[in-house]
Amino acid sequence: MKKAMLLLTALLGTASAAPVTVTLLHTDDLHGHLEPSKVGENTYGGYSRQTTLVRQFTASDPNPLVLSGGDTFQGTLFYTLYQGLADVLFMNYQGYQAMAVGNHEFDNGPAALARFAQKAKFPVLAANIDVSAEPLLKDLVKPYVVLSIGGEKVGVIGAVTPDLPELSSPGPNVKMLELMTALRNSAEQLRDQGVNKVVLVSHLGYTVEQQVAAAVPGIDVIVGGHSHTLLGTFDNKDFPKSEGPYPTIVQNPDGNKTLLVAAWEWGKVLGRLKVTFDDAGAVTAWEGNPIPVSQDIPEDDTTRRMIQTLAVPIANLRQQVVATAASPLNGAREVVRRRESTMANVLADAALLAGQNAGAELALVNGGGVRASIDQGPVTFEEAITVQPFGNTLTIITLTGAQIKAALEHGVATWDQNKGQFLHVSRGMSYSFDLSKPAGSRVTAVTLNGQPLDDARSYKVATNNFTAAGGDGFTMFKEAPKLETGILDVDVLVNYLKANPTLSAQPEGRIVIQNEPTK
Repeated sequence: MKKAMLLLTALLGTASAAPVTVTLLHTDDLHGHLEPSKVGENTYGGYSRQTTLVRQFTASDPNPLVLSGGDTFQGTLFYTLYQGLADVLFMNYQGYQAMAVGNHEFDNGPAALARFAQKAKFPVLAANIDVSAEPLLKDLVKPYVVLSIGGEKVGVIGAVTPDLPELSSPGPNVKMLELMTALRNSAEQLRDQGVNKVVLVSHLGYTVEQQVAAAVPGIDVIVGGHSHTLLGTFDNKDFPKSEGPYPTIVQNPDGNKTLLVAAWEWGKVLGRLKVTFDDAGAVTAWEGNPIPVSQDIPEDDTTRRMIQTLAVPIANLRQQVVATAASPLNGAREVVRRRESTMANVLADAALLAGQNAGAELALVNGGGVRASIDQGPVTFEEAITVQPFGNTLTIITLTGAQIKAALEHGVATWDQNKGQFLHVSRGMSYSFDLSKPAGSRVTAVTLNGQPLDDARSYKVATNNFTAAGGDGFTMFKEAPKLETGILDVDVLVNYLKANPTLSAQPEGRIVIQNEPTK
């Protein structure tokens, strides 16, 4: 009998635990879009529809884990007025369990993120920043958290783009840590705590996230953000072409698979991935696809009424018509980060007009600062602030012609990567660049008022304070003499629109691309 009991005990001790399935429900890059957004002929997104889906899937799916890939902040009048506190209200209501810090969470400095994090009923995560010297954020931003999901320990690590100091305003007390080292350290600490199921909520972008998956052991799933990437398969004429499979599968250093997912932008889709782990924490099975948050999804009534209440103070501001666009102004992301854009032309001309009293001779606008298009017809203040949501101010900097050319070279150096550093120029200025040449030697001509730019001469240049401070990698601007005007970017645009109440804009050949690769 004793031998039989010993045998039974041994068998029980060596038996493997049953596999566990976790359902990841995720969003990223909501950018203050509490309400639905138009895509094609229909509308998608909105917290009231999203709440319905999250409630449905958390009730029906095994072991739900609700996550955000960051950039909840910035982009609508709701953010302008509430600075993220409206969003955190709905995220708490839906039951989010963790969020990555995005670069736009720092657009109003550490204080706005601190207020958000204090209200959040979920941890705000970024392993690759050190906030210990920032009193407003100390103890509010963590590298990782361990959650109990279905009785299993699941580690969730956060990461924010290493370009944070260039893209936003974290302030002098927030220090960047080397990305791969920080992620390896967090993953190792989780393993040391006996956690063998690890999710990275990431605001790094699709390309970098694939690099992380291939380089950092111990990460099973990456919930992405930052690059506004649509992954998956859709039979939907309103949506752009998917950029890859959902999930994207990468072989990790452990010899296992890391699954990479993302959920586009503005809450237009809700990511939904079911992942099965074995007892060792390896991913063994998965299924899922982002769910379009379409207009046929019923609205959660409580959420809808809360949004209506929050909208009351900004209703009048929304409806104020400031001009009429006689033609559409194209500010699409894929345009403004690669080629001449009518929306960017208007912004550059507006900056030049606003800066002329301070002696501005030309204006430079970074493509990453152009956030939306304007349709033909009446232009409201809401549309203007959606195009220019950051609260930046107009700055006049003094640059030599050589520095301006260096800035243009920097702008086109990463042309194939759709980065925000691509520069647009004001009326009277033009430049050309040759994509067959190596980065750093692509700009072939720069003219101002019909004359070649003089390398030795100094020019007064209107731009925004973010770019003037070296944002988007414009290091050549950092030490340049500056005049801060204090004029908000949205006021620069609105004043220009009011001065041109029937605005029409067409491509003018301000930017000429030579030897553009054919697809």
